[in-house]
Amino acid sequence: MIVLATAHAQLVRDAIQAAQAANDLPAFEIPAFEIKPPKRPEQGDYAASIALQLAKPAGMKPLDVARLIVYHLPHADFVAAVEIAPPGFINFRLDDDWLAQQVEAIITAGSQLFQLDHGKGKRAQVEFVSANPTGPLHIGRSRGAIVGDSIARILEAAGYAVEREYYFNNAGMQMQNLGSSLRIRYLQALGQPVEIPEGGNFYQGDYLIDFARQLVAEHGATWAEHDWQPFKEYAEQKMFGNIRATLKRIEIEHDVFFNENSLFDNGAIWDVMEELDQRGYVYKSVEWEGASEEEKLKAAGKEPATWFRCTPFGIEKDHVLVKSDGTPTYTLPDIAYHKDKLERGFDLAVNILGADHFVQHQVVKAGMQALGLDESKIHVIIMQFVRLIRQGKEVKMSTRRGDYETLDDLIDETSPDAVRYLLLARSPDSRLDFDLDLAVAQNNENPVYYIQNALVRCAGIFRQTAEAGVSDDAVDLSLLGTDELRFLRKALELGDIIEFSALNLEPHKIAFYAHELAGVFHPIYDSVRVLNEDVPADVARARLRFYRAAQVVFKRVLRLMGMSTPEYM
Repeated sequence: MIVLATAHAQLVRDAIQAAQAANDLPAFEIPAFEIKPPKRPEQGDYAASIALQLAKPAGMKPLDVARLIVYHLPHADFVAAVEIAPPGFINFRLDDDWLAQQVEAIITAGSQLFQLDHGKGKRAQVEFVSANPTGPLHIGRSRGAIVGDSIARILEAAGYAVEREYYFNNAGMQMQNLGSSLRIRYLQALGQPVEIPEGGNFYQGDYLIDFARQLVAEHGATWAEHDWQPFKEYAEQKMFGNIRATLKRIEIEHDVFFNENSLFDNGAIWDVMEELDQRGYVYKSVEWEGASEEEKLKAAGKEPATWFRCTPFGIEKDHVLVKSDGTPTYTLPDIAYHKDKLERGFDLAVNILGADHFVQHQVVKAGMQALGLDESKIHVIIMQFVRLIRQGKEVKMSTRRGDYETLDDLIDETSPDAVRYLLLARSPDSRLDFDLDLAVAQNNENPVYYIQNALVRCAGIFRQTAEAGVSDDAVDLSLLGTDELRFLRKALELGDIIEFSALNLEPHKIAFYAHELAGVFHPIYDSVRVLNEDVPADVARARLRFYRAAQVVFKRVLRLMGMSTPEYM
């Protein structure tokens, strides 16, 4: 099936080239331009403002440019009429007969509706979640999980071969602290009077108490003399199993789990530092090269660290790669990891990161540039924070109390579909309020209910017509009315939405569209009946065929968001 915005744009591009070939327009490079549905339906189905852009290079009034474009427009079956509106807009109207026939095209496409080929032959990687396995998945990571998986689904719909990757942070002091924390809980489970240390290095989650009891059941007191290392490995394995199980509840499964430890084991981090050094981007100092006098005073007497000279790439200040005690900071393995990504041959690498990683991702991109790699293949989506709202007030989350602290809690309180939709239905760069009351409401105020109920209504029609013996075989689609055609116009925008979302990595556009599509459908359901006595048999069959196409569209949209496709509610 054609993507209508792209198809209209190609018509306009062909018309401009034809006008240039006929010397009706001078030679100039055709700029990028946009064609999209106008805000008001009386302006047509698709609109272009390219004539306004071309007025200056053409040396003509926008209206005259628009007239020439329209004059040279090639024929297209999907276009019924083209109109020009001041000061130079070109408005297209879709052909009703062509629209009606799209019912069959939609049904034939089925689950592959608007499967595009933009990414054909290309590989994309989406890295998301990547939480340290030091505890259950926090709600703060949930939004990135949903956005990352939704981007992967949209890129697949655009034709990419997609790999979902989880960067498994199992190195560093946090993991050592996890092992030490489990060791204390284990000794306590054995009945030993071990005090919990003061400070922020002890993980207090009840999950460690559960792990400790399991350890005692499995090994008795045989681990009592062990240091933190085996406890770290045990906790890591158990915790990561829990994380994977949680993600599976919302239909997220990763293809690759990249182990951070591997970058240390194979020496990749030191190879990267050596290469950066050879390229002139590493130096040793107690402070960075551009340090202020105040910074120099603070650094006086300290041991030198190893720095990454990243200011040549627009970073505000240089960053430490290796601390004075010889321990790498997280910047060094991050650079090594992204070097590995690019060397795996991905055409597109998408990172889903929290707002606290904004500066870090810029430093990593600088690292790619310093290494001579194509950092433009790396695209970073920065996620803003999520607040939980109940009865209009923020729910204060507490690690100790466990109040909606985990993604599992949120799923239990609402549903997997509510979690997926409500965490997707806002641009990632905006803060998001997750309304717990709205998420469980069984009415049209709940967008999840509103969208899925459209699909349920379609299923209900098919159950009723099957009982009544009404079939949608051999139908005359020209009998469809203006209401049905209005829905088809909206349904055919899905190709535009998938294309735009894939090119701009904006999966929330699918969520917006799904709600708009349901908004067009529900009034039609109330007015376009199949089994009423006053509906002629041939019209009933055509309408039933229409609802079969509507069912296909809603299923496709819901699956693009990773949501279920219920037949009952």
